[in-house]
Amino acid sequence: MEIVKVLQLMLQILLFVMREFVCSSASVVDHHLVGCLELDREALLDFKSGLEDPNNRLISWKGNNCCQWWGISCDNRTGAVIAIDFQDYGWSGNIRPSLMKLKSLRHLDLSFGSFDDIPIPEFVGSLKNLQYLKISGAFSGLIPLSIGNLSSLQYLGFGYSSGLAVHNLEWVTGLVSLKHLEFYGVNLSMVGLDWIRILSRLPSLTELHMSSCSLSGPLPSHTFLNFTSLAVIDLRANSFHSKIPDSLVNVSSLVDLDMSYCWLYGRIPLGLAELPSLKFLSLSGNDNLTASCSQFFRGKWEKIQVLSLSENKLHGKLPSSIGNMTFLSDFDLSFNHVEGGIPSSIGKLCNLTSFDMSFNNLDGTLPELLEGTQNCLSSLKVLDLSNNRLVGRLPEWLGQLKSIVTLSLEKNSIYGPIPARLGSLQTLVHLQLRLNNLNGTLPNSLGQLSELSTFRISSNHLTGLITDTHFQKLVNLTNLDLSFNSFTLNFSSNWNPPFQLEYLQMGSCHLGTSFPSWLKSQKNLQSLDFSNASISGSIPPWFWNISNQISSLNFSSNNLEGHLPSLLYIGDNSDVDFSSNLFEGPLPSMWNSIDLLDLSNNKFFGPIPEGMMNSDLTYLFLSGNRINGEIPDSVIDYDLSWFRVIDLSNNGLTGSLPSGIGNCTYLRVLDLKKNNLSGKIPESLGQLEFLEILHLGDNKLSGEIPHTFRNLSSVETMDLENNRLTGKIPQWIGEGFESLRILNLRTNSFFGELPSSLSNLSSLQVLDLTGNQLSGSIPASFGDFKAMTQVQSQIKNYDADLGLSGRYYKDTLVVRMKGQVLTFTKTLSLVVSMDLSGNNLRGQLPVEITKLLGLVVLNLSRNHISGPIPESISKLKQLSSLDLSSNKLSGPIPQSLSELSFLGHLNLSNNNFSGMIPYTGHTTTFEEPSFAGNPGLCGPPLDVKCPGGDNDFKNVTSSDDVSSESFIDNWFYLSVGLGFAAGLLVPFLIMAIRKSWSDAYFGIVDKVEERISFFVYKIAIYNRSRGDTRRSRR
Repeated sequence: MEIVKVLQLMLQILLFVMREFVCSSASVVDHHLVGCLELDREALLDFKSGLEDPNNRLISWKGNNCCQWWGISCDNRTGAVIAIDFQDYGWSGNIRPSLMKLKSLRHLDLSFGSFDDIPIPEFVGSLKNLQYLKISGAFSGLIPLSIGNLSSLQYLGFGYSSGLAVHNLEWVTGLVSLKHLEFYGVNLSMVGLDWIRILSRLPSLTELHMSSCSLSGPLPSHTFLNFTSLAVIDLRANSFHSKIPDSLVNVSSLVDLDMSYCWLYGRIPLGLAELPSLKFLSLSGNDNLTASCSQFFRGKWEKIQVLSLSENKLHGKLPSSIGNMTFLSDFDLSFNHVEGGIPSSIGKLCNLTSFDMSFNNLDGTLPELLEGTQNCLSSLKVLDLSNNRLVGRLPEWLGQLKSIVTLSLEKNSIYGPIPARLGSLQTLVHLQLRLNNLNGTLPNSLGQLSELSTFRISSNHLTGLITDTHFQKLVNLTNLDLSFNSFTLNFSSNWNPPFQLEYLQMGSCHLGTSFPSWLKSQKNLQSLDFSNASISGSIPPWFWNISNQISSLNFSSNNLEGHLPSLLYIGDNSDVDFSSNLFEGPLPSMWNSIDLLDLSNNKFFGPIPEGMMNSDLTYLFLSGNRINGEIPDSVIDYDLSWFRVIDLSNNGLTGSLPSGIGNCTYLRVLDLKKNNLSGKIPESLGQLEFLEILHLGDNKLSGEIPHTFRNLSSVETMDLENNRLTGKIPQWIGEGFESLRILNLRTNSFFGELPSSLSNLSSLQVLDLTGNQLSGSIPASFGDFKAMTQVQSQIKNYDADLGLSGRYYKDTLVVRMKGQVLTFTKTLSLVVSMDLSGNNLRGQLPVEITKLLGLVVLNLSRNHISGPIPESISKLKQLSSLDLSSNKLSGPIPQSLSELSFLGHLNLSNNNFSGMIPYTGHTTTFEEPSFAGNPGLCGPPLDVKCPGGDNDFKNVTSSDDVSSESFIDNWFYLSVGLGFAAGLLVPFLIMAIRKSWSDAYFGIVDKVEERISFFVYKIAIYNRSRGDTRRSRR
């Protein structure tokens, strides 16, 4: 009976389960069979009629069941449309008001459409049941206030459109259910500071995204006091010009804070480190935020994962406590002022994927050993410590970074060899070690890095052979830079590289005497540098078959010879440098895509081709060749406004300057010196308002300086030397040339007086007017050259920047100093010179000249200047060369002249100086020719004895010399006294100890006494004979 009861019970249970399953299945079937509401379907079709559908997404909008249409979702129970999701599909057209008929619509996403120049429809505010609304990137105009009626809205997103704006945010307070608010790129410049107060009244707000909204500050310290539930604050790319509000440290719910690029300043609140939920912090790009690293990184930072603080002013050293941020994955402290080294505690950051401290002042070392467990940094993908001052060796643990993708330590002072273990980093894609002090040879193991794409080790002290083995498995290599080392490349004759390079730099490597044949296989080259690589011979014809993509080509400073092809097949907008070789023959016609062409210092001859001056050239260097003929007339007929540099110097060009050069509107450098150009300087050159450097010297130009030159307001160097120019030096040269540093008019035929207005040239460092016919006196105002009154102690870059090409025009200057002709380039900024020699100047040497404290060279020779040398000449402490010869100067030579300790060349010859030469101090380094031709001078180094004999010379001994001699005498007497005492004590002690020692001691004393007596006698004989000889010479 019990068995029957059990069977009955089981049967009842089975029947119950089957009944429930059938009912449930029927219910599911009913739900799937539910179609959309007819009113909703009609509303959607009307909505569709206003849209333009370029991608045919709405082709599925057919049939009666709109719930199955693309982008539409329905309620499974009622069939009502509850969601329209049209994001990211490029819609355009109009939004029809039929959307208001969708009474159950809760989700509307029309983001990233193309509804340009139409406003958001007002009726959107009537969709009462909306919980999600996103219209970012789709519309323009003012956001309708009616959206504030959507009290059920939880997510509201606007943005990614420059046309959307809000003038008042008061309507937002009606969104009482709002949790997520986005205003990406919406113009909120008119809302003032009210946005803070208004948004604090949204009780459920957890995410606030208001980046790039043109918000302004300042932000009061209590700004975020009422935002107690915020988890995300994104305010990046606004212009607050404010400190970080202290109230932020009280938002304990904060998880994500981004206030990057907001023009914030002041100290970063230390309390941010104590926020218990903070995972993401970005304050980068503010430039003026400060913090002490040792304090800031000592906080708890319990859950921090991303710290981005780049482009600020954090300072101090990284503390070892940084190793306590165990969740840290991304650390960016680049472009700050952090010092010291990298703490070994980073070895405990096992979640770290990126560590960037580039562009700081790190001056310590990389830790030799790391703290923490072995291989803890196995997740690290990016390690960038470039552009610092790190020293020491590369540690071995770098070879254990098994996931590393980018390793950049370039621009430091790291020394020692490259660890061979780096060859085991099979994930490494970018290895950048250039601009260090690394030495030794290149490990063969690096040839095993099959993923390596960028390999840059230029500008080190590496040596040795580079062979096929170094590139054995580098199949992905695209960027190779070995330049400026001492490598010798020794590839097998049939070597076929496994890679296809885009960028190849081997400047200053030894590639062998012939052109590298392995280069023939490289079909993707965009940049190629074989400069100073010891290559000889000609460029093989096959090279021009692979050059049509190259945008930067540098074969300079080799021994390449032969002719270049008449057409250069180079990539678009390319830079081509074949300078300092042995190329010869006619210049090639231009391929019109070349931007920079440098063929200087070769053996090209013949005229400049017509096509060269009307191509797309921007920078043209042809100096130091044998080019002759005239500058092509084509410059007159073409718009050459794109030219920046024209350097045709050191050639044999003839004829006149084409006036069309004035059409080169943006020309910055015109260098035509050392040719045979003649005729007048065209007035059209005065149109070159951006011209910085003008060299027309060493030609046969005639006439006057064009009055249009007064328009050259940007000029820094004006060199017209050694021509046949005439007329007076215009007064207007002293007006408006605020940047003029070098004015060189030497060896012409200028006449008249020196314009006193020249002293208004506040930047002038070099004034050379020698070899003209100038008359009158030197104006007292010549002591007012502002730049000359300052000591130039720093080397400054005065070269003309060639913009995107990354190159410079190196300005040079020839200065006559120390009796030599010297050429300055890199140290040009240190030269301060005034040369007025070889004229007809009269009057006295103005004392005001001695205010030019920065003068290095002063040459007033070969004039008719009279009067004394000012005693204040000693103020010119920087003088290296002083030439006042061949004048009518008179009076005594100032005693203070001996104080000029830098003076290396002095010429006071052929004047009327008198009295004794102050031959003391630094003056004793000059010999007789410096003072010759002055009948009234006497004393050394001249062989003319002054009245009174040697006594007079002794009288000129300075008090400093006397005091120093007295000091030495005092020490001498003291030492004699001590010696005398020791001499008495030593014999006494010796004799007191042992008689035999006493006998030996006195024997030695007798011998020493005999030798000293003989030595004194010989000195007396020598001095007597020397005195007789000197008397006979006089």
